[in-house]
Amino acid sequence: MPGHWLLKTEPATYSFDQLEKDGRTTWDGVRNNLALMHLRAMKVGDQVLVYHSGAAKAVVGIAKVAAAAYPDPAHADPKLSVIDLTPVRRLKHAVNLAQIRAEPALAEMPLIKMTRLSVMPVTSDQWKKLLALTEG
Repeated sequence: MPGHWLLKTEPATYSFDQLEKDGRTTWDGVRNNLALMHLRAMKVGDQVLVYHSGAAKAVVGIAKVAAAAYPDPAHADPKLSVIDLTPVRRLKHAVNLAQIRAEPALAEMPLIKMTRLSVMPVTSDQWKKLLALTEG
């Protein structure tokens, strides 16, 4: 069974639209130690919710881990890792942060509890609830 994750991105820097256009990307720029630990735990085939931060504040799409963590080729720092992602699909309806906060079943998500974290696990139950919200 694949793992479930949420990755935050500033859409002005790299959006889900760009991921769809590119077809595959190297997910880099993660510096926080806990976020790096989560990034390194991802496996090929794991499913990822892509969350637009900044003004959007919404889960907008689903991606899949195409390559597990490997050293960031753009930096000599051995602690930095990246993964490769491919798009799966855009959500039927984006799920904004207010909707997520309003759902008691999602109250324990790191998205709510650790607001600055850019890479986080999502439980199977949270994944199912978020996908149910995308159906409107």
